[in-house]
Amino acid sequence: MSLLQKLVLASGSPRRIELLQQAGIEPDRVLPADVDETPLRAEHPRSLAKRLSKDKAEKALASLKSEDDYAPAFILAADTVVAVGRRILPKAETIDDAINCLGLLSGRSHRVYSGICLITPGGKLRQRLVETRVRFKRLPREEIDAYVASGEWRGKAGGYAVQGLAGSFVVKLVGSYTNVVGLPLYESVALLSGEGFKAHQNWHAARS
Repeated sequence: MSLLQKLVLASGSPRRIELLQQAGIEPDRVLPADVDETPLRAEHPRSLAKRLSKDKAEKALASLKSEDDYAPAFILAADTVVAVGRRILPKAETIDDAINCLGLLSGRSHRVYSGICLITPGGKLRQRLVETRVRFKRLPREEIDAYVASGEWRGKAGGYAVQGLAGSFVVKLVGSYTNVVGLPLYESVALLSGEGFKAHQNWHAARS
C-alpha cells in the first residue's frame, strides 16, 4: 500500500464533511454518488440504510477506476434513514413533506439508522449499521409552522436537522448524536483506523 493515503467521501453532504473535519479528517476528494434511494417493497429501514451506503461506495469506486490518482483510495459512504416503526420517512423536499414528517414525529419516539460502508485500497468492503433512538416533545402546529418557515428541514431525512433549531424538540436521545446529524463519528473513525487509515495523523495541527 502507498504511504500516501487518500480518502474519498462518497457524499456531497456538508454535514458529513463537517463531521469528518471535526474528527481531524479532511477528505482528499468529495464524490457524491447519485443512487436511487427508493425503498424496496417491504424493505426494513435498517436494510435500506446498509444497502444505500454500499451502493454509494460501489458507485464511487466504479467512477474512480479510470483515475490512477484515486484508484488506490479509501472510499467512505454513508446513508441515514429516519423511521417510525417500519415506516421510512422521506428526505423532505416540500413543505407538505416537512409538515407531515414533523406531525408524525410529534410527541413520540423514532429511530435514526445510518449505514456506513468503507472500501479499502485493497478492495475490501466493510460495513457498519448504527441506530439512535430519539424522542420528540409534542409539537404544537404553530411550532411546526415556525420550523417549516426556517427552511432548515429541506433535504433532511425525517424533515429536521437536530444540530439546528430542531435540537430544541428532543426530549431524549439514546445512542450516537453524530449519527442523527448524518455520520456516526465513533464508528466511522474506528472503521477507518481498523483498516489502516491514519485517522489521527493531523491532530497535532489542531493545537496550533
